[in-house]
Amino acid sequence: MVKAPTGTDAETEDLTALAPWLERWGLTADGAAIVTPSSKLLPVRRAGEPAMLKAAMHPEETLGQRLLGWWDGAGAVRLLEAEDDAVLLERAIGERSLADMARSDRDDEAMAILCDTAGRLHAARPQPPPTTLVPLERWFRELQPGAAKHGGVLQKSLAVSRTLLAQQQEVRPLHGDIHHDNVLDGGARGWLAIDPKGVLGDRGYDYANMICNPWGASFLEPARIDHRVDLVAERSGLGRTRLLRWLLAYAGLSAAWTLYGDWEGDARPALRIAEIAAGLLESA
Repeated sequence: MVKAPTGTDAETEDLTALAPWLERWGLTADGAAIVTPSSKLLPVRRAGEPAMLKAAMHPEETLGQRLLGWWDGAGAVRLLEAEDDAVLLERAIGERSLADMARSDRDDEAMAILCDTAGRLHAARPQPPPTTLVPLERWFRELQPGAAKHGGVLQKSLAVSRTLLAQQQEVRPLHGDIHHDNVLDGGARGWLAIDPKGVLGDRGYDYANMICNPWGASFLEPARIDHRVDLVAERSGLGRTRLLRWLLAYAGLSAAWTLYGDWEGDARPALRIAEIAAGLLESA
């Protein structure tokens, strides 16, 4: 995230863009505007209660907003208002951070919390999910051209992804980007997910995603990845081999997005995790 400094022209512009909803929903600003590649956000208060005003700048965000409404606060922040591309969300203001826990010898605890949060999101509900969810197969379309250009471990990722997608199990509405910075401390409400992408597919995908975060040299050690796989496989009930296959597929897709897609960043961590997952599968 890029946070606009208080008083800058950029922040003034962002507040102007959000002004209609401030008035419409009776909100007052409660912090600096935040700009990401996909949305503009502003911490606000309504009737004294903290909330987050968010205006989407990418269709993916709108799909995620509908999924938040379907979850209705069970494992995720509540959707309080929605109109066009703008939403008002419950704001989690607890001080605990899963990323900080992971970096301070509490990684097992953080991973367990992520697993439990994913389990709450994947739980069956009486009402049908949104019809706008994107099939997981569509996301993986970008892996094929990436594998053709890069070869190597991406070819292994592509091969395993094709098998997994053809034989999906326990298909659920998925968060699509569940990791340490997308599950926040909601105080008495517990840990709450934010920023879902609105995907439909095998629940193994969400658990593979969480193993790939946060970035850092210590999180790319084979022994640490191996330990995380064991922990998540047991906590999720997926089984080690199934989880490793999804990890290889997801890490390859993540690398392909960075190498050949719209993502900015360094593809080397994802490629490294894909190589570790491939090696663990071969030695299983």
